[in-house]
Amino acid sequence: MAAYLYVNIEVTDAAGFEAYRAQVPATIARFGGRYLARGGPGVRLEGDLVARRQVLLEFPDMAALEAWYGSEDYRPLLDLRKATSRGEVMAFEGV
Repeated sequence: MAAYLYVNIEVTDAAGFEAYRAQVPATIARFGGRYLARGGPGVRLEGDLVARRQVLLEFPDMAALEAWYGSEDYRPLLDLRKATSRGEVMAFEGV
C-alpha cells in the first residue's frame, strides 16, 4: 500500500534551504519515492492550518518511507531542513 509524506513548512533561511532543496530529490528517488506536489502557500478551505510551503511525496509503502526518513542519505539533509525551516511533517498510508 502506498504511503505519503505531507510537509507544511515555513522557510526561515532561504539560502540554506536551497542547499537542502537541491540535494533531497536524489535521496527520495533512491527509496522509490516521488513528488506528487510541491509549491508555495496553498489555499486553506477549512480549519486553522496555516498553509505555507506544501510538499506531498509518495513512496511504495510505509517501510520505504520510513527507511528513507531514517537513512544515512537523508539524515544530514534532515538536519539542514530543520535548521532552515519550521513546520509540520506527517506520514500516512493510502487506501
